[in-house]
Amino acid sequence: MKRSSERILTTHTGSLPRPDALVALHLTRARGGTVPDAEYEAAVSKAVDDIVRKQIEVGVDIIDDGEQSKAGFVAYSNERLGGFEPYKRPAGTKPFAGSRELRDWPEYYDVHSGPGGHVDSVICTGPITYKGDAQLKRDLANLKRAANHPSVAEVFVPCASPASIEGWQLNSYYKTAEEYLHAIADAMRHEYQAVVAAGFLVQLDDPWLAMRYMSDPDSSVADVLKWGRIRVDALNYALRDIPEDRIRYHTCYGINIGPRTSDLELKHFVDLVLSVRAGAYSFEAANPRHEHEWQLWENVKLPDGKLIIPGVVTHTSVLVEHPEVVAQRIVRFANVVGRERVIAGTDCGFATNPGGVPEIHPTIVWAKFAALTEGARLASEQLWKK
Repeated sequence: MKRSSERILTTHTGSLPRPDALVALHLTRARGGTVPDAEYEAAVSKAVDDIVRKQIEVGVDIIDDGEQSKAGFVAYSNERLGGFEPYKRPAGTKPFAGSRELRDWPEYYDVHSGPGGHVDSVICTGPITYKGDAQLKRDLANLKRAANHPSVAEVFVPCASPASIEGWQLNSYYKTAEEYLHAIADAMRHEYQAVVAAGFLVQLDDPWLAMRYMSDPDSSVADVLKWGRIRVDALNYALRDIPEDRIRYHTCYGINIGPRTSDLELKHFVDLVLSVRAGAYSFEAANPRHEHEWQLWENVKLPDGKLIIPGVVTHTSVLVEHPEVVAQRIVRFANVVGRERVIAGTDCGFATNPGGVPEIHPTIVWAKFAALTEGARLASEQLWKK
């Protein structure tokens, strides 16, 4: 895994805007319509070429395919894993229904999350298997072709953690939550290993570790940590044969633009995060609910050889960060843990649900990325003064 040995390297957390034509194909397929395989595969291939080129042009060092082939967590899991069937939640169900966030801010979410409807999901009805080899092979081949460029420092592939799949998908087959969780881990291990075997870093997307407290009002912090330890153990089990320096770990809070007063503070679960078998840890650090948490690293020991990827631009605001602000954020972390152990990143992805109206318009996304790379340049000038 590359380190910021000569300057601050830049990256992001994975999901990037899809072109309108590809979004239309995703939606057609999701709604049961027919899209010729050749048309869909050609659209995905072109989108990957374009999104990789865009990352290179804006100066991002460590890149991915923008998750162009994935139509969201539910569709991705249902495509890659056997044992699931489509499921319609009750009419009127809203995302994060029953959470602390919606409980505390009902007036805001009544306006900003719409009237509710049938929320698509999937439910486990049989033994879980990995059936996504064709899609995985396509994604790895597209990315390897597109990222073959001298300015690309490294390439990563985001994959859903077992806890993420468990959190979004229902279970009616396995007798216990832990049995269900470990079945997911056994199946997804195949994908994690294939990504690394192809020469890429594997990034585990694990929002539920941070989201659990917000989503379950009946859980105390202690309850969440107990729940989280079981999920981290399952993740480490799935990653057991992969070198830690080929693994990135990302956690975040699920809700993007909102009050977010129920976000669990990093101080409560940072030790749990650092127990994940990974070489680098990605987390939110640029939005106003979490920017102060950089100070936590003055007292938390980052294990030897490990890196952090703090978000220095955020997906929670349409404001484009000034490069000087980005540089200040980077320098704070570098002064605490060491400049070589910091890679500048983003709080989260910018296009996780192609079926929804993007909260951050693509033009703003790329302006934020320009601020990210310019801020990293300014920070590097300070940190590597001659």
